[in-house]
Amino acid sequence: MYTKQSNTVMSKKKDKVPRNLSDCEFNWSSFEQEAIARLKGGEEFGGKDGILAPMIKRILEASLEGEITSHLQNEKEAGIANRLNGLQSKGLKTQYGPIDLETHRDRAGSFTPQLVKKRQTTLGEGLDNKIISMYGRGMSYDDICSHLEELYGLEMSKAALSQITDKVLPVLDEWRERTLDEVYPIVWMDALVFKVRHNGRIEKRAVFCVLGIDEDGMKDLLGLYIAENEGSRFWLSILTDLQNRGVKDILIACIDNLSGFGDAIESIFPKTEVQLCIVHQIRNSLKYVTSEDEKPFLKDLKKVYQAKSKDSGQYNLEELDKKWGDKYPIVLKSWNNNWDRLSQYFKYGDQIRRIVYTTNTVEGYNRQIRKVTKSKSVFPNDRALLKMVFLASQHIMKKWKSPLQKWSLVIQQLAIHFEGRLNLRLNIEGEPKEKAQG
Repeated sequence: MYTKQSNTVMSKKKDKVPRNLSDCEFNWSSFEQEAIARLKGGEEFGGKDGILAPMIKRILEASLEGEITSHLQNEKEAGIANRLNGLQSKGLKTQYGPIDLETHRDRAGSFTPQLVKKRQTTLGEGLDNKIISMYGRGMSYDDICSHLEELYGLEMSKAALSQITDKVLPVLDEWRERTLDEVYPIVWMDALVFKVRHNGRIEKRAVFCVLGIDEDGMKDLLGLYIAENEGSRFWLSILTDLQNRGVKDILIACIDNLSGFGDAIESIFPKTEVQLCIVHQIRNSLKYVTSEDEKPFLKDLKKVYQAKSKDSGQYNLEELDKKWGDKYPIVLKSWNNNWDRLSQYFKYGDQIRRIVYTTNTVEGYNRQIRKVTKSKSVFPNDRALLKMVFLASQHIMKKWKSPLQKWSLVIQQLAIHFEGRLNLRLNIEGEPKEKAQG
């Protein structure tokens, strides 16, 4: 595979420097002929039994010989006594299969290879990215180990896989601290509960997610946070973090009916309209209605939340209270007490109503996260939990390439309802312009 020149014959004596990479040329013609012949023989190009791994081995070994040759020459010119000191083996995992490199050592131990560094066990980012991608799609470490063994012939421990996936942690920290837009027209807030091992015990952890729509109608995950349980006090700290990262205003916040949650939002963003999720309210109500009353009760309840106006909804709620209040006082008390925040959506047109009257948008995100995390009954620690949710979120967000349907109409209606709070820049046709890049 190499074309040797007459002056590049390497002496067998240990104190001689091996041929320099510059003194040899990789014979691409021979490589091509050999690769074609082996492919015709039924061998694969990549993978466990592929032809590419041995070719990579030859290139790497030649390159490393070039590095140590240059190093020894530089030390010789500097008056430093040093020489070769035999060969050493190094196992290297690649996406094309395992490679056993044979590389030279120097007697002084001062040589530091750059192409394949000391203690490096994988080549490039290709294999690492594949492992991180598999983990982010919900594969367990056991499944990843089996996959790598079957496809690439690689044997990797769970500890090694964990070290590779931990490479995403600095990216996660940077993402969580990034600067956000000043204004978000609509924001949803929710939490998912998982089990985590802590101090030898299995405890519950809540992962809080904040999903927003920017002025261009694009969905964005604004933040992920973790705590022992869901509560308005922790939501207050999350809202403070959003404010510290540049958010100055939220027009509409869509939430479930957690006690004190709405007050926490209004304490940080006093102009924000809080819309409680109608679907959550209905589900909670039906928990306290007997099975034989469920259908007739729900039929009367639909007249409340499907009314054409707030006044009509208010009237139907009063009628509902007259009919069912004595039998289900707790249910009707909840509707009456929360009516102001449950009925915010009545002031908007159909396009905005469909977006804000439920938390379906964030629940759709939650369902996708659940699909990925279902293989993990218990996470080893909080960081492992956050790492997997973040990686899964990255895959989900890749699909968010288009604005919400009829966003041009929605944003103009919002601009009228919330006059002076949106910074829309309109073109001649009156459509919102895209934000400048950067």
